[in-house]
Amino acid sequence: METVMETNAPVPSATGKVNNEQTEQIVAVDYKMVTFTLAGKDYAIDIMRVKEIAKAGHFTYVPNTVPFVLGVYNLRGDIIPIIDLRRFFNIDVPDRSKDTLENLLIVTVEEQLFGVVVDAIDKVVGIQKSSIQPPHPLFGDINIKYIYGVVESNNHLYVLLDIERIFGSRVAAAEKNAEKEATPAIEVNQTAVSENLRVLPVASAPSVEESSTVIQESMGEAEKVQASDVDYTFIKDSLQKLKSFYVTPVNEFWAKRRFDEWVELRGSENSQLTGEKDAVDFLESFYSKHTGSFWSKEYAQGIFKALPDNPAKQISVWNPGAGRGCEAYSLACLLKKRYPNARIKIYAQDIDLLGMSNAALLSVPDEIASTWYSQFLVESVSGTYSFKPEIKEMILFEYHDCMHANTMPLVDLIFSRDLLSFLAPAAQATLLEDFDEKLKGSGLVIVGENESLAHLPNWTEKMIDSVVAYGKQ
Repeated sequence: METVMETNAPVPSATGKVNNEQTEQIVAVDYKMVTFTLAGKDYAIDIMRVKEIAKAGHFTYVPNTVPFVLGVYNLRGDIIPIIDLRRFFNIDVPDRSKDTLENLLIVTVEEQLFGVVVDAIDKVVGIQKSSIQPPHPLFGDINIKYIYGVVESNNHLYVLLDIERIFGSRVAAAEKNAEKEATPAIEVNQTAVSENLRVLPVASAPSVEESSTVIQESMGEAEKVQASDVDYTFIKDSLQKLKSFYVTPVNEFWAKRRFDEWVELRGSENSQLTGEKDAVDFLESFYSKHTGSFWSKEYAQGIFKALPDNPAKQISVWNPGAGRGCEAYSLACLLKKRYPNARIKIYAQDIDLLGMSNAALLSVPDEIASTWYSQFLVESVSGTYSFKPEIKEMILFEYHDCMHANTMPLVDLIFSRDLLSFLAPAAQATLLEDFDEKLKGSGLVIVGENESLAHLPNWTEKMIDSVVAYGKQ
């Protein structure tokens, strides 16, 4: 491992003193970034995200991963995924031998480590944070949504990457989108806006509560109903700002029922969401069973009964919003049992790059290994459990934003629980169009337990045992 960081520190004069101009520059520095190159262009990331830098090679290949995941690497006992940032941004990579040592930035995102391969690592540059300019499509060959800003230093123009947006989870990215949409006029000061939104997520909420109380005390029953409508509107706005949850016809039947329960629980004077904890509590009953975790035998049996007979030799499944992979593996086991003679392919997609990178390495806890999953597992010499190769080979984990063009074939099943509700209305419409385009005529769509497509004219609702599914008209 080789350290290459260096700072652009001032050089003392012949008298041993630092000149005033350099001293002022030191005082002004309040932000440091690690600079590097990709395809001859200068980039940078916040130094607080960089744990160390290294040169390494001989990465362990992991099957069924996306092309920009080079494999995994043992970093002093920690197994970390290695991401080639050049391939991620569709930059041509020169041919290299197996013995080539790559330049690695070991970065930390959401308390997890992974290595990022770049062309060359330059140095540490100190700047004034106020000198960072907003991103612009002209500054680089990458998608503007991955750029935090641009900054000039020592005659170099650096594209400052937003490492959280590139490698963070879907929820973190969605929260950033919501904040930017809510405050388009002050994008440059995005950090300050984010902090303010977390402290005062709905700045007008206290005055609305007071106004609602006055209205209810001074007006009749009709006016009370109107005040309740105002409270419900602000609940919807707060959920959008705090948790990027959008109340639309897809979930409004649940949102209205939950609002009534919430008012009964909290009282009309205390019904507004005053912070993220309130929003989390409000959404507690929204999520489908076993979201983000392995399925119980009872839930798996319900999905099993809902799957239609299908004599096809090839069955394709789309699983957008796959998270860290528990859902995709559960689906794979169930489909293997339901269609034992078919060749099954599951396209498991998410914008959580870290989750998608680690999904192929997912281990199974001991308490899960002894359940209905046991016949699909293999035990290692160390006593840990993982899925058999035949199950892993069924799943293609892909980093993919469902708002972008998708080259998948037609599919027999779309399994997308709780994803639609965390997309803005326009994005929901786009994804539903994709559902209609990608699903075979005899196929099924299963969405979240508190989501519905019944309001759409081109979908037919089917109740199969305890599972609600949707087919084409």
